[in-house]
Amino acid sequence: MKEFKNKVALITGAANGFGKEFLKEASRRGMRIAALDIEKDEVEAAAKEAKELGAAEIFTIQADVTKVEDCERAVDEVIEKFGAIDLLMNNAGVVVPGDIWDTPVRDWEWITHANFLSHVYFMHKVIPIMMKQGTHCNIVNTCSVAGLITSNGMPAYHATKHAAVALSESVSYDLQAKGADISVSIYCPGFVQTDLHHAERHRPEQYKDASDPYYTSKEFAMGQKIAEQVIVTGMPIDSVGMRVFNAIEEDQFYILTHPIYTTLIGKRVTDMLAGKGPNLIELRGK
Repeated sequence: MKEFKNKVALITGAANGFGKEFLKEASRRGMRIAALDIEKDEVEAAAKEAKELGAAEIFTIQADVTKVEDCERAVDEVIEKFGAIDLLMNNAGVVVPGDIWDTPVRDWEWITHANFLSHVYFMHKVIPIMMKQGTHCNIVNTCSVAGLITSNGMPAYHATKHAAVALSESVSYDLQAKGADISVSIYCPGFVQTDLHHAERHRPEQYKDASDPYYTSKEFAMGQKIAEQVIVTGMPIDSVGMRVFNAIEEDQFYILTHPIYTTLIGKRVTDMLAGKGPNLIELRGK
């Protein structure tokens, strides 16, 4: 996509973090924007702030991306409002730290629906619309460098981000096979100063169980503490919007923003080809 003015963008998770930065950059480029988030008041505040940057129009949608019916309703609302979707940004996501034997199954279900299946829900609904439009369109899926490498302590996050990467790559092949004028990109950053460590306050009711002792355990508290530490000490978020939108202009598939992980990505591929498994001592550099 080379021209953004008056084009339609649907951005999920638009109230905070990356989504808010995408919302602001889309506004600077004069787009018509549908800003979606589970937090109604927060996304309305973010939209009000972004509108002052030059958006042609912004309207907000309150929706839970873990529910397919909410995702489909949201797309219907965008089409009713704007009549088209030129840019889909699947950005909403959460983090669930913890070992597989400690983390409740409901947490796996939550993160799988938020980080992976929400991409399925929106692309399933939006791609046919984009195909019918007959114009060049873009899809950007926020995937994380956690979808390209692995580490200890957050198997649920790595699993869902790897799934999102594989989904995006496969969908790109399928779109090419169909001759569809739709470009897919995946945004795979390392640690950035987002709102991700506050994911618990966005947890939908269907994934809550205050009676489960896990949520008062030291394992849960430690996971939350580590998540906060790596986020608040991450890269400043200011340049994210421009970086990602420049990549959209160039139809770039892999959007990598942390060169420090390049060696780890390469090592993982080399280890695969050599049949070598994960080594925690090597990972920790000891």
